[in-house]
Amino acid sequence: MGELMSGKQAVLEMLKAEGIEYIFGNPGTSEGPLIDMLGEYPEFKYIMALQESVAVGMGESYARSTQKTAFVSLHVDSGLANGIALMLDALNTGTPLVVTSCNYDSRKINENKTDLAELVRPVTKWSVELDIAEQIPSVMRRAFNEANSHPKGPVYVGFTANALEGMAEMNIVPSSDIHDNVRPDPAGIKKAAELLVSAKSPLLIVGDRVSDDDALEDAVQLAELAGLPVYQSRGAEVSFPTTHPQYLGVHSLRVAAHREALKGYDLIITVGTDTFDELFYWGDVILGENTKLVHIDPIPGRVGKSEPTDVGIVSNCKSGLSELIDQISGHLDTSEVDTRRESVVQQSEEEKKLYEDSVSSHWNNRPMPPARMMYELSKAVPKNTIVVNDTVSNNAASRHYFVAESRDDMRGVRGQSIGGGIGATMGTKCAFPDRPVVGIIGDGSAMMTIQGLWTAANDNIPCVFVICNNGMYRVLKVNFNIYQTEVLSEPEPAGENLLYSNFDTPFDISEIAKGMGIESERVTDPDEIGPAIQRALSANKPSVIDVVIDGSL
Repeated sequence: MGELMSGKQAVLEMLKAEGIEYIFGNPGTSEGPLIDMLGEYPEFKYIMALQESVAVGMGESYARSTQKTAFVSLHVDSGLANGIALMLDALNTGTPLVVTSCNYDSRKINENKTDLAELVRPVTKWSVELDIAEQIPSVMRRAFNEANSHPKGPVYVGFTANALEGMAEMNIVPSSDIHDNVRPDPAGIKKAAELLVSAKSPLLIVGDRVSDDDALEDAVQLAELAGLPVYQSRGAEVSFPTTHPQYLGVHSLRVAAHREALKGYDLIITVGTDTFDELFYWGDVILGENTKLVHIDPIPGRVGKSEPTDVGIVSNCKSGLSELIDQISGHLDTSEVDTRRESVVQQSEEEKKLYEDSVSSHWNNRPMPPARMMYELSKAVPKNTIVVNDTVSNNAASRHYFVAESRDDMRGVRGQSIGGGIGATMGTKCAFPDRPVVGIIGDGSAMMTIQGLWTAANDNIPCVFVICNNGMYRVLKVNFNIYQTEVLSEPEPAGENLLYSNFDTPFDISEIAKGMGIESERVTDPDEIGPAIQRALSANKPSVIDVVIDGSL
């Protein structure tokens, strides 16, 4: 027999049993029963957001930082709808979240009572709304199990007032660990190994799920063993050390040189990524007929999803890489490998030099170029700093200058939405209270969730928000420029003059931050970036550094 308790108590008892420490939320009237009872549960730290995307952003980055399921509490249908964009990102990128909101009395079904589970079904792994108190423990247990099993993602549980206020005998039993380390099929590994051993010019492309599966060291081992050049696909995690001599940077089909470079490889191995996932259409088939593709990924539906795949292997990234390494060990031509390795090390050095040469001519311009800003920031932050990367259109500069050798050196906003950076910075700091956390955020993205600065002040979350202030939605201009000049069959004028992408009425984020109780300053001189960072970090309080940069293409 269980213990007699109310549904609202059962919710909090289940969260306690699951080991939840933080509740990221925005309360509403329907959530009142749960909020009122939080006073009896001092073990929970409720971080209040003023807008739901901030709460979801905090939960999403906290989950990835701790590698545990995070809990987010939103408000009925209106608040839930505000969180949908980042819930969709969490679904697409595999972040485990349990999201809840509360409905009103189920007897009011004829008075526009929203079906909350149906509202978020497209952006969740599983969604359900409860009317009876007895349902709560088992559903909460399943919610955490669902969120934390492959493919990981957000789960939604809604509670009517009837479920929260009802009394029942409850068995508070938490979810159990899900051991879903899917091992690869030996036949697939054998075929992949045969292709790699016989390849003359192979390439390795790694994605976020390499990091999620703790397979970074295995990716390095495979690259070194076979002398492979390595790109990271678009993403936010550190899936290969940026300091490794065989690392070539982030691969993107929107870069013409990257598309052209693919023609030089006879084998491409992609691991833990949606192969050649991109915003624009570059053709139904990207690779030439002389290039083979091996795709290893833990999510069945992603393997072979877009690009024709010669060998598709559904596997945990770490297991797949480890078994591929075992298969090829002792079967490679060591002289070929040495030659390849020397070639890729030289290529990596040349590409870094090309990038630095490309920014040198305007290095001392005012407003400062983004590359100069990132260089000064990278010199100023302590070595153990976690950088939350929401630079949007200046990702290449941030990735070039910041050292990221292990998973937690750099976090980012993983999906397609903008507006997650402020919440992600705070969520990361909650997960790593003993490490400096610096969020680098585009001004357009920051303004989407600027209310989050108040949350940082209200809960004294001592992270530093560095704003890349170029006075525009530069990413729109970048994307439209690519669309006009490279996607269209007949190129049109470039996107520099795209309408409605400039912030013609300027805003001063440093002043906005002061109005929300945060120490802040505006920086226009690159030599002032280092001192500003030192002041912000030494204060051990939330701080904003609003850096004015050039936004030209």
